[in-house]
Amino acid sequence: MLGRYILKTFGIYNMDFRLNEDQLAVKEAARDFAQNELKPGVIERDSSMTYPTDQVKAMGDLGFLGMMVDPKYGGSGMDTISYVLAMEELSKVDNSCSVIVSVQNSLVCWGLEQFGTEEQKQKYLTRLTSGEWIGAFCLSEPEAGSDATSQRTTAEDKGDHYLLNGTKNWITSGGTSKLHLVVAQTDKEKGHRGINVFIVETDWDGVDIGAKEDKLGIRSSDTHTIMYSNVKVPKENRIGEDGFGFKFAMKVLSGGRIGIAAQALGIAQGAYELAVAYSKEREAFGKPIAEHQAIAFKLARMASDIEAARMLVYRAAWLKDTGQDYAMASAMAKLKASDAAMKHTVEAVQIHGGYGFVKEYHVERLMRDAKITQIYEGTTEIQQIVISRSILKGQLELPIE
Repeated sequence: MLGRYILKTFGIYNMDFRLNEDQLAVKEAARDFAQNELKPGVIERDSSMTYPTDQVKAMGDLGFLGMMVDPKYGGSGMDTISYVLAMEELSKVDNSCSVIVSVQNSLVCWGLEQFGTEEQKQKYLTRLTSGEWIGAFCLSEPEAGSDATSQRTTAEDKGDHYLLNGTKNWITSGGTSKLHLVVAQTDKEKGHRGINVFIVETDWDGVDIGAKEDKLGIRSSDTHTIMYSNVKVPKENRIGEDGFGFKFAMKVLSGGRIGIAAQALGIAQGAYELAVAYSKEREAFGKPIAEHQAIAFKLARMASDIEAARMLVYRAAWLKDTGQDYAMASAMAKLKASDAAMKHTVEAVQIHGGYGFVKEYHVERLMRDAKITQIYEGTTEIQQIVISRSILKGQLELPIE
């Protein structure tokens, strides 16, 4: 009786770790694309900070830019698990491309489909899901990154339109996007209840794109500062009711953390696979270095940590797919997966020795890419705040029947 009570209380009836045929097909397609289309040229694109124009177009053609969107808006209608699987495979190879996929799917398309009006969906979603338009999510500011309530970008109500002014920075796809979802303060006295989100087309007067950032990692994705100066935004381009903007940002960021957790998982897995392959080929003292305990134990630790992170990422995606609260789960997944990515890309470089320090062997790039997963979509410290607050509120978020 006690065992049955525990099983029911913690919701672990029908636990099944097998992927279905559709999910396996997505994983295989993403793996093939990453290995055959992204890997050739990835080192050169990273070194020169060249935006992956052809690769992004191909991802749009394959349906990777609107994976979870309803087919009536041009999307693929897939579940979050499938999206995570694709992110993982793409991120083993090219994280400049995978972050574009993450922002497009998790923040822009999902936010529009969930909270936009039918007119907004019809006008914008089909362009985004096809890859005709790339979208950007504009939240961070020079004085408002982790503290999303401190928005200095303002949108003044002018009757039939808003007048948008302010600066956003660290904007992924800032230079190539045709659409921005801009978080702005409309009533400072209301605090976070006075924040709204607006759909802004980048060719409107007053939108100015700053220089591309020269970054440590994900170097071929385009990260820019965006300036808005007296941009006229039609009233119909506000998302949701007046004051819904902060809730919108928090909801899409919870989903976005699943995407970045999957990216971190892919980085860690990619580095691990490279380390295993190299350690089987490289010999020292008359045998492959994989047969030396010092290396074998590193691989064992890497494999265990990555698999633990994978379970957290997949669980967060499953909670989202089944309509359950996934805010704490996504924070846990991002926290552990990003830590695993940072720790084990360093180990992969160490296993490669001197070869790990040169670009040809790919692991040094994965190590540089790993760091950003501990920063964007909420820093490691923010994830710990989200998790600790949930713990103190008693929100264990375990699935209960």
